Formats: sequence, structure tokens, C-alpha cells
Amino acid sequence: MRRSFLSRALFAALLLNFFATAQIDESRRLNQHKVTNAASPAPEPGAELREIPSLVYGLRSADDWRKRRRPELLRLWTTVLGKLGPGRRDRKWFGDIRHAVLHETTDLGTYTRIALDLPIEKDFLQPHVLLLPKRHGSGRFPAVICWTSTTPDYTAPEQWWGQWLVEHGYVVLTGWSFIRHYRDGATYSTGAVQKLYDRFGHWLSMAKMVHDARSEAAYLRSLKQVDSRRIGFMGFSLSAKAALYVAAFAPEFKAIVALDPHTAMNGGSNWYAPWYLDWLHVFPDIPTAEHTVLSLLNPDPSRPGFEHDHHEILALAAPRALLVIGGRGDSEDGGGDSDDRQSWGYYNRAKEVYRLLGVPDRLRFVLTSDGHHPNGPAIDPEWRGFLDQYLRRR
Repeated sequence: MRRSFLSRALFAALLLNFFATAQIDESRRLNQHKVTNAASPAPEPGAELREIPSLVYGLRSADDWRKRRRPELLRLWTTVLGKLGPGRRDRKWFGDIRHAVLHETTDLGTYTRIALDLPIEKDFLQPHVLLLPKRHGSGRFPAVICWTSTTPDYTAPEQWWGQWLVEHGYVVLTGWSFIRHYRDGATYSTGAVQKLYDRFGHWLSMAKMVHDARSEAAYLRSLKQVDSRRIGFMGFSLSAKAALYVAAFAPEFKAIVALDPHTAMNGGSNWYAPWYLDWLHVFPDIPTAEHTVLSLLNPDPSRPGFEHDHHEILALAAPRALLVIGGRGDSEDGGGDSDDRQSWGYYNRAKEVYRLLGVPDRLRFVLTSDGHHPNGPAIDPEWRGFLDQYLRRR
């Protein structure tokens, strides 16, 4: 009898917890993500109890954002990243991105597939696939750069998104981050980051990814089939992380889709890794006692949670159109690489900036239960509708 009573009591408690969780107003979530990655250099116990700092507090107008707050954030994140593009001494390593090396051209009926290499650096050709529509006239088309994740290779986005896009009137360029394939075949685990530092100094991998994406956009703009005013970027997992920074620092992209980047800087993912933001590397030009990225993001270690987080990156994207899709909408603290319900706080703070600028609909956050995947029954309609709205329609 007592066991039955306890079972009923436990069931009732679980039911109450379910309804309490289900009834949380997502638009009011402002708290940071709980740190669930045991390998994080900053465990930050209690971070989830702290609110994410507001970016519009004390601002009275959109002009205040543009002239006061945004320049402050831009200076901070430029210091974090090292630089947003090649410095004067770096430019000798970069040539004309338009000098593509074409390989195989294949007629696939509804579109043309071209295998080519682009000179990302003078001594480094990066393989890509270019998809050109065949059944949508000869006018200038919108274009989307599609990067792959940590696996598989640069051709995978053709199946994930590219075939649908090109058959609906988009030019598509598939590629991948340099940390997947860099000079001498180096990758994130075999010295790609060190090669980057040896050549360019303090230039974090996330910033180099942005520069590479901008170079790819410059190549697309050189094609007669592309409307240079309608270029987008999308990525999954690793390249969704890149997508957030592309949105913030690459103004030539009109619309950006990030599929499961794990928006929180310090949660279940590995933004601290050398091939992303390299929190613990000592850079002499960082003006703190520690000379580390971590000391810039978290200047008050005694306070749970970071003072600077990815709500600032989302806000720097404004007023560009940005869609973030998460895979763990069924989870409050799923851990791992997916965006879960705790990601709402970062979106809500950035949304305040988009509202101040009068373009609230251009920032979207959609949670699905499709998991950490590039496609799914809830994922696909979202990115398709978003790109059609902001790129295909003139």
C-alpha cells in the first residue's frame, strides 16, 4: 500500500514538473546556459542562475546602438579574434579568388555540377562544388554558400541542402572550414591552427573562417549567374558556429542559417577549443594580465557566468536576417552540441537589439526535436522558407 502511495506521489511530482516546464514563457528566458561540458576550462557553477546582460540598457534609440554600443562590442570582439581580416603584412598571402581551377563539369538534368578549386591563399587551393540551375531562365540568381560539418567532406551539402536549392533557382557553392582541410592537408587535430598562427599571428580560427567565407562570396559575385545583392550562408554544427560569426562580421551576406551551433559560449559544446576561440592560448596583444581570450570573455571570474557571450555576436548581426535552428527542443539541459531550451536567453537578449532597430522579424530562433542533424522533418521547412523569404524574393 505504501509503495503504491509513493509511486502515485512520484508520478504526480513528475507530472507537475512537466507542466511547469512546458508552461515556461520562452520569450521571458534571459538566463545563461548551465555548464555541462566537463572539459570546459571555466566550469562556472551557478551560471544558469544569472541573467545574460542586456545590450540595450541605457540606450534610447537605434542611433544610440549604432554610434555607442555597437562600436564598443566591435572593438571587444576584434580584440578577441585578433583581427577581422588580413593585416598589411598578411596580404602577400592572398591573391585573386576569381582564379578558380575548374575540374569536372557534369550535367545532372535539372542543374550543372562543377568541381573546382579556389585559391583561398596563394599557396592553398581549397576544393569546392558549384551548382548552377538550368530550368529557371538565364537571369541573375540568389546564391548560397553551404559548408559541411566536422564530418563528412565538402561535397555533403549538395545532398543536404544544395540539390533542393539549385532546383529552386539558387546558385550553390559547397565548401568547408579550413580546420577540416588546410595547407599540407592539416586539420584541426593535426596542426591547422598552428599553421594559421605561424603565418598570421593572433587570428583566431573563427575569424579566419569568416574571411574565407567572404572570399567565397567574392568569387560568387564574379559569376554572371549570381545576383551579388542576394548571397546567403548556411552551415551545420562546426559550420553553424562559423555561420554566427559570418552573420556578425560579413556584411555581404544578406541571410544566414546556423543549424545547431550550440549558441551558448560555455555550455555543453567546445567553443573553448583551439580550433574555435582558443580560450587559454596566450596572445601578447590581448590587454589583460592573463593575455587570454577567456580573460576578455569572463573578466570577473568570481561572478558565475560570462560577462560577454554569444548574444553579443547575434546582436552584431543586426539588421541582417539570421535564422538559428536547434535540435533539442525537447530538452532543458541536453548537453552536447545541440541548442536546447536554454538557448532562448541568448536569442531573447539579441532580439532586443533587433527590435530597437525596427527589424525584429529578421532574427529567428526555432527549436526542433530533430536532433543534431543537418536535415529533419521540422528543420527543412524552416531554412527553406527563410531563404526563400530573404533571398529568392526580390
